[in-house]
Amino acid sequence: METRHKILILDDDADWLALCREQLSTLPSHPDVLIANNAKRALAILETERIRVLVSDLKMPRIDGLQMIGIVRRRFPTIRTVVLSGLEDEEYRSRAYALGVDLFWLKTEMQRSAKLFNECVESLLGQGDRDGDTGFRGLQSKSLMDIIQMECLSRSSSVLRVTRGPLVAKLWIQDGEITDAECEGARGEAAFRRLLAWKTGAFENLPPEPDREHTIDKPVNALLLESAQSNDETSQPDTEPDSEETSLHRKTMWKLAQLTREGAEFVVTVSMEDGKSEGLGTQNVIALAQWTKQAAEVARRLGERLEAGPLSHIAGQGAERQMVMLVNGGQAFLVGWPGESSENLLEKSRKLVASWES
Repeated sequence: METRHKILILDDDADWLALCREQLSTLPSHPDVLIANNAKRALAILETERIRVLVSDLKMPRIDGLQMIGIVRRRFPTIRTVVLSGLEDEEYRSRAYALGVDLFWLKTEMQRSAKLFNECVESLLGQGDRDGDTGFRGLQSKSLMDIIQMECLSRSSSVLRVTRGPLVAKLWIQDGEITDAECEGARGEAAFRRLLAWKTGAFENLPPEPDREHTIDKPVNALLLESAQSNDETSQPDTEPDSEETSLHRKTMWKLAQLTREGAEFVVTVSMEDGKSEGLGTQNVIALAQWTKQAAEVARRLGERLEAGPLSHIAGQGAERQMVMLVNGGQAFLVGWPGESSENLLEKSRKLVASWES
């Protein structure tokens, strides 16, 4: 029988414990969420329970959060640690990362970006020991490009602070658009390109700065595509065949290029046989894939009843966007277009689907 992972939340505020416990109980892996209102109680639980992730406040009586993290790192080195604090203090953040925490979040940002916080904790639950970590701390299964896309697709306003050893970079996002970047002494698009070249590090969400000067005006997809292509061109030529990870990255860049070139908002594809899905340009891949599969099946049955043969596509228009659903072999595709798009959407969708499969 498979054992559920366990999360321990440490905080001396009973109301916050209840709120945080309720939120983390909704994670897809359905972990057991335990709570403790002081460090002594938390250490007793750690001695008897196999905890995977510790979520700790900083400001607590007797043994504070930093002391607690230090104890846990020495006595339970495989436990993943998350600081969830109400203290907006750079010194505390630096000291926490120096102790080796996986993630530092402000409580206000956790409430504002609950979905992203949950994804971070879910990712930590899926990690084994620390050896061989790749990606960005808190979301090891995600690249920095994935993290930026999640923020932009959700129309967030925040400042992403990214660290890699002694290096610190910042990315300003306002209403889902990238407005400024600072990295390795550069600013604007040059800084963004340098930042996107980072393969590992740690990231955190800081409060938005709506009055920050805009140095970047390009749409996020175009910016990501140009930066990724620039990094590919300046990287050392490979002497060996591409790894699976590199091949997947190149394929994703190709699809992103097609999406940007044709002007579509997103593409979702789903297998009619096993339901396996993938998508680009949207966070709602699973929900849209389920709808696409159902729509394709309805279209097939309708075509049979009308004795018209398989219907080639379904098109619809809403207030914000237009969508075209096509079936190609054993795959169903859903292509989303901006609401102002008007001409040749079916042909453009077919062209995009053909390039997506190539």
